[in-house]
Amino acid sequence: MSSIQFKIANTIGWITLNRPDVFNSFNREMALLLQDKLDVCETNEEIRAVVITGSGRAFCAGQDLKEVTTPELNPGFKKILEEHYNPIIQRIRAIEKPVIAAVNGVAAGAGANIALACDVVVASEGASFIQAFSKIGLVPDSGGTFFLPRLIGFQKASALMMLGDKVSAEEAEKLGMIYKVFSSEDLNAEVTVLAETLAQMPTKALGMTKRLLNQSMSNNLSSQLGIESKLQIEAAQSEDYAEGVAAFVAKRKPVFKGK
Repeated sequence: MSSIQFKIANTIGWITLNRPDVFNSFNREMALLLQDKLDVCETNEEIRAVVITGSGRAFCAGQDLKEVTTPELNPGFKKILEEHYNPIIQRIRAIEKPVIAAVNGVAAGAGANIALACDVVVASEGASFIQAFSKIGLVPDSGGTFFLPRLIGFQKASALMMLGDKVSAEEAEKLGMIYKVFSSEDLNAEVTVLAETLAQMPTKALGMTKRLLNQSMSNNLSSQLGIESKLQIEAAQSEDYAEGVAAFVAKRKPVFKGK
């Protein structure tokens, strides 16, 4: 049984972390397979939105500690970070298509931070988020120290990372850590609707929006205004812009093709 399940349905790439017996914790095989499927989602023109979720009761419990405590299996932290988690985060942010994290259960350590790197994060009411690193004497990785303070503020992020508190899905939504919470029974249906909605939108413009958000993390106002102008001019030359304007004038629903 593959540690990553993958399918394409209605222009959506569905990636499911599939090691449910260990709460979908990462080993080397799963990390490399996830990168491969993210590459497929980036290059396959049929795919216009991506969903990452977990099988069973968890989203992802982070690193499989059995791997790192078994000498013949342990890749070492340098390899784990440079070949596993960092490339995953970089791929999620580089894909110029919306990436949704559907958090169906616990998201701990690297699992939590991979979710928070996605464009839209939704969760079931029974899900939780834990910066578990301090519990075993480690520091947050997988972009956690980059994204979490920007999502919820420096002070709250600092406390959650140092104390390792569990954050419920409802609290995560109130903090602005995630977008929405759904009932456990409705999560799959609601995520499907959300993904299909995004997949039917002007993919090229959404990709440019993502690029702008990425650059806003380090740009000053003047630089950001400049890149906004550049990409707006580019977006105005797209087929989707022409279709959007034509549909507005004709008072009909636009049919975007992502071009």
